[in-house]
Amino acid sequence: MNNTPGLLTRILRSTRLLLHVISGLVQSAIYPHLSQPVQKRMAQNWSAGLLAILCIRLRCSGIPPAVGVQRVMLAANHVSWLDVYSLIAVCPARFVAKSEIRSWPLLGWLSQNAGTLFIERTKRSDTARINQDINNALTIGDRVAVFPEGTTSDGTVLRHFHASLLQPAVTAETLLYPVAIRYHDAIGQISKAAAYVDVSLLESLQQILRQPWVEVELIFADPVNSSGKNRRELARFAEHAIASALSLPVPHKAPGKPSGLPAAQP
Repeated sequence: MNNTPGLLTRILRSTRLLLHVISGLVQSAIYPHLSQPVQKRMAQNWSAGLLAILCIRLRCSGIPPAVGVQRVMLAANHVSWLDVYSLIAVCPARFVAKSEIRSWPLLGWLSQNAGTLFIERTKRSDTARINQDINNALTIGDRVAVFPEGTTSDGTVLRHFHASLLQPAVTAETLLYPVAIRYHDAIGQISKAAAYVDVSLLESLQQILRQPWVEVELIFADPVNSSGKNRRELARFAEHAIASALSLPVPHKAPGKPSGLPAAQP
């Protein structure tokens, strides 16, 4: 049985998506001037609306950080650009992204106005600057989310977690929440359509729009207090917690790979 949405359905969903992105651009223009609670509600509502338009069904297990808890850092595995909006729909946070995201049509401006922290992936020296930006955000009460794998996977494997972007968790003595993310398709298999690997953003959108629906599951593991720990201990803690939640083997570090470089995400 073919459950692929018809052409008219895909056109309608694409139109709704474009209008939703435009509404986000309008909102993002005033976003920096609003209070933190209003910013979080706005980001949460917009992200939930995006998932609904794309027929992404969100399921959450575990216990996310309570609303009033500050100095929180999230560390998640990375499968798709949808990871960002799925996490924001449950637990609004600022994300670290590669600087190239700023040049993405529409979403680049939206991400910049929404407070995304950008890093120059080709400059190792930029890690110190971005870590200071993360620390500043944590200090004023923002939550920050990172993807320590440094790239996306297809959801069937877990990559080595790099430690460098977890230094601000140590410095600010935050609670670190590991979050496991996985996607299933309409027949219950790991969704290949959701994975953002070797495709452009437009191709990824087309893949998603061809699905009747996709389920994204967020699994919040128990947090750890970063006080008294080092960044490598935090990386291994998050790595093991997420591997356990996804029933995947703990990765081994491949030699010669750069560390601490965030992957593509809006």
